[in-house]
Amino acid sequence: MPGRPPLTRRLELATALRATALTAAALLVVGCSGQPTLTVAPPRGGDEQCVRLHHRLPDDLDGRDRRDTSPVSRRTAAWGQPPLVLRCGVGRPAGLTATSQVLEVEEVEWFLTERPRAYVFTTVGRTAYVELRVPASTPRDRATAPLVDLAPAIDAALPRT
Repeated sequence: MPGRPPLTRRLELATALRATALTAAALLVVGCSGQPTLTVAPPRGGDEQCVRLHHRLPDDLDGRDRRDTSPVSRRTAAWGQPPLVLRCGVGRPAGLTATSQVLEVEEVEWFLTERPRAYVFTTVGRTAYVELRVPASTPRDRATAPLVDLAPAIDAALPRT
């Protein structure tokens, strides 16, 4: 056919385009941080508050770089490997009562639940519950360090109740 490259040339071009698309897809999965995308189930609540928080979250949390999460959500974030995982809009922790002990870090109160694989910190007294999972492999005396970095964002985005 006049004006069109030979069939073999069209096949080579199609193969090159397919390879480029696959490379681009692989880069999206790895993300900008160079780490694989982490699957984190977003909670269902706190939409407006969580969007405000999302825009204020730090790029670095206790020396760990932010990484991509899947599905993409303004209610989830993660940092480092093993990951520190944040979920905004979670439900009230089951063990939280009016007499529960809480930790106060930079004017943000947290309720701690210790699980076999993680320390689970959940904000208390804010317009939305925010959960941060810190791997149990983190030394106990360092588990609260990420809360210091999160405090300014939480205090600015989530008013006290």
